[in-house]
Amino acid sequence: MTESSSRRKIPGVFLLPNLITTSALFSGFYSVIASINGNFLDAVFAILIAMILDGLDGRIARLTNTQTSFGAYYDSLSDLLCFGVAPALLLYLWSLSNLNLIGWHWSKVAWISCFIYVASVALRLARFNSKLVTSDKKYFTGLASPASAAVLSCYVWVIEVSGSNVENFSWMSLALILSLSFLMISNITYYSFKDISIRQKVPHISLFLIVLALSFISFDPPLVLLSFFAFYGLSGPVLLLSRLIKKKMLLSREKKLL
Repeated sequence: MTESSSRRKIPGVFLLPNLITTSALFSGFYSVIASINGNFLDAVFAILIAMILDGLDGRIARLTNTQTSFGAYYDSLSDLLCFGVAPALLLYLWSLSNLNLIGWHWSKVAWISCFIYVASVALRLARFNSKLVTSDKKYFTGLASPASAAVLSCYVWVIEVSGSNVENFSWMSLALILSLSFLMISNITYYSFKDISIRQKVPHISLFLIVLALSFISFDPPLVLLSFFAFYGLSGPVLLLSRLIKKKMLLSREKKLL
């Protein structure tokens, strides 16, 4: 075997999608550093940037036909830092650490709740990867970790820019992080938006709606984004409740007919 032929068989990776994943990983790591240094708004923006990059790498890999198992595993490891460790540390240092003032047992509750969140993200990613081939790509099972991290980040953003006393929101922060942890590992289905293709033609009104949405976001970015992600987080339980009510009504109608 010649030297040139052996070089051709050396395994490699596609640069573009993995470069974007690396950029997302850097944003997540920077968020951790910013949180430790007390720059909480910088940490929020870094998580949101990581979220945008996370949405790009997969789509670019599909568009350029550069999807690999390495890229999928690398993306999941990046997601664990960007949407697990980074937001949990942000919320702990920003708000939940204030529970230490109440008592030693509440200080343990604070960091344990953050660990539960990180573990929920890890379990959510592991379940997603294990069902990647067989699951319906139109829907997610459980709240996606980027959406969960976006709720936490925008929540911090809204309170920070409002100038409110952070100590007054410790209990709300605790309830929020535990609720998001449950939604991520639940069997509640969420619309994934993965059936939307940028290659397909859309009506002209769609561009107008995009402009309208951007204008609406610019009115008050933290509040509008928090409302959007909170609505998405609640959409799963609301749809589940509506399906249960419809099922119950159908059963009651069948009983009346019998």
